[in-house]
Amino acid sequence: DGGVSAGRGIMVIRVSTIEDPRLGEYREIRDKPLVDRGLFLAEGEHVVMRLLRAAGAGEVRVRSVLLAEKRVGEVLPFVPAGVPVFVLSGEEVSRLLGFAFHSGMIACGVVPATARLEHVVPRTGRARVVVLPEIGSAENLGTLIRLSAGMGADAVVLGERCTDPFLRRTVRVSMGTVFGVPLVRSGDIVRDLVRMRTEMGIETVATVLHPGAEVLGSLATPDRVAVAFGSEAQGLTQAEVAACGRSVTIPMTAGVDSLNVGVAAGIAMWELFGRGRAGLPVGPASSKN
Repeated sequence: DGGVSAGRGIMVIRVSTIEDPRLGEYREIRDKPLVDRGLFLAEGEHVVMRLLRAAGAGEVRVRSVLLAEKRVGEVLPFVPAGVPVFVLSGEEVSRLLGFAFHSGMIACGVVPATARLEHVVPRTGRARVVVLPEIGSAENLGTLIRLSAGMGADAVVLGERCTDPFLRRTVRVSMGTVFGVPLVRSGDIVRDLVRMRTEMGIETVATVLHPGAEVLGSLATPDRVAVAFGSEAQGLTQAEVAACGRSVTIPMTAGVDSLNVGVAAGIAMWELFGRGRAGLPVGPASSKN
């Protein structure tokens, strides 16, 4: 197989067979073992380009990039120095992955270390935190991370019962925003909710279905707020609700008692993170985010 230096320490390697052992990560259909090894896959144009930009900013490491021949010229300028770039024909990329893959770009990254709450939440002034004790669906978690990024969250706190944010589907559904939002893995969600409220001056808000809860939209937008969303099936536990300073609900009609967690989170974040989101840019690129 031929390797051609592309400058900046990047080696373009044209691979002659999809059985090449250097492509092992890309053959891993079950991505849980890959994540357990501290690696993840980013697939598709927008996700891969977000990964490369995040790597350029030092936020995450890229292990390798796999490109269809037709995408080499446009992607190569964004690949960090020292990262190998494997090249196959478009048909071979699809054969390797086991399904028709039209974007022609996929990358393997290194799962970054999770952040500490006190390092990512501003000590004073405006603060926005999303708390997810137990989201079991990879798709829902990807949606919630994307929402958190779009609504300007400073951090997403994940409970021990939450699915892994770097599973392949979560990364894809998040559209790569998982690379830019600080993620905090909490060993004790109740403790951290109390800590945010009592030590960090953050208004902690539980989202619930209780008829006695405050109606979302009736609260003044807090300057410092953390909003907790429960599991798809059971919602927040009693201990998690009790740890929060307030509880809110979205009033519904026609006998509908709940929403998909992603839909509910979008409504709640829009309200609690500041109506109108003054200062957050909105433009043509938002349709691709």
